[in-house]
Amino acid sequence: MTGNVWEWTADRWSTSWHATQAQPLVDPQGPGAGDRRALRGGSYLCHVSYCWRYRTSARMGTTPDSPSGNVGFRCARDPVTG
Repeated sequence: MTGNVWEWTADRWSTSWHATQAQPLVDPQGPGAGDRRALRGGSYLCHVSYCWRYRTSARMGTTPDSPSGNVGFRCARDPVTG
């Protein structure tokens, strides 16, 4: 998913949360409150010569009203069993 757009996630973002809270190893979700959401992955604007975040594990935060052409989302759902 890296290289197209930063992926908008439902996880909240705080610059201090990771430093002060123990994260679960599976599906860490960030702080329980806040106005910023986590973006992950990198976008077409990233280039190896100036963007060190061009990797799938990259994270950064933004507010929901931030108008950016290099941010998107993907739809996902749990598999249907039966």
